[in-house]
Amino acid sequence: MQKIVARLFQVPEFRQTADKQMKQVLAFLLLVAAPQLLSAASVDTVDVLSASMHKTYKIAVVTPEGYAKSKSSYPVLYLLHGAWGHFSDWLKNTPDKMLVKNLADQYNLIIVLPEGETFGWYLNSPVNPASQFETFVTEEVIPKVDASYRTVATQKARVITGLSMGGHGALYLSTRHPDLFCAAGSMSGALDVELKNWRLDANGYKTFRKLFEEILGADSTSYPQFSVINLADKMKANGFKLMIDCGTEDFLIEPNRELHRRLLYNHTPHDYIERPGAHTWDYWQNALPSHVLFLTNVLRSNGVMVPKISANHN
Repeated sequence: MQKIVARLFQVPEFRQTADKQMKQVLAFLLLVAAPQLLSAASVDTVDVLSASMHKTYKIAVVTPEGYAKSKSSYPVLYLLHGAWGHFSDWLKNTPDKMLVKNLADQYNLIIVLPEGETFGWYLNSPVNPASQFETFVTEEVIPKVDASYRTVATQKARVITGLSMGGHGALYLSTRHPDLFCAAGSMSGALDVELKNWRLDANGYKTFRKLFEEILGADSTSYPQFSVINLADKMKANGFKLMIDCGTEDFLIEPNRELHRRLLYNHTPHDYIERPGAHTWDYWQNALPSHVLFLTNVLRSNGVMVPKISANHN
């Protein structure tokens, strides 16, 4: 067989065909590998011990190209996942699996993906001691990241956004902790825990009602304090930059419109976007780059962005 192949390669027509096919194979391999080659960001999975919940959770930390060789301190974007999800969702569920890494590289910042559990809502449950995710993010994750990475460990260098439950969490945490964040965003945010304002069928209502009772209790009269739409006046008092967007076909569009109306009424500056789309990863993949641009513009105005080092820099 080896002799036959060797003789074939001595035939000019066969050699030309083989060379052409080899080039096609190489081109295909480069096309497949291109996304991985374009991004040099690194992803660390970090254990964070939660004293508040007596449990260790994992988070992901994405550091941009050049971080390992640099001596600079970097601003940080906290990126929150949605319900029925976990910390790694933003790395594995977007159609473009390199999206977060490429954004970390493009804007030269650290991106942190905390754990919020499947229905933790980034708040401290008044009825479930094992669900204290407001404390987890603000008092355990942030100090861990600042201690483990070269961050600019101040409010002016820390921003936050998220999708669905994470959109609620980003606005809820930033509004209640203006000492920690300087800007926030929400994508398709579940901004009102009052389910009558969601577009749900009977089964959906029943499912969400049961889940909310597990973290907020059976007495729904206490729920309004946990709804982001009721924090509009506090958002105005904080005075930092806000971005809210939601798809027009999203079942959560009405709470987003309601917060927008309240912010307009109390004259709180904010960016609000409605565009075609539903509660899908396709929508959030398109939304995230806009959020990162918006938030890094705030960081840039605060003077905390790290200049990128050119490829030919020695």
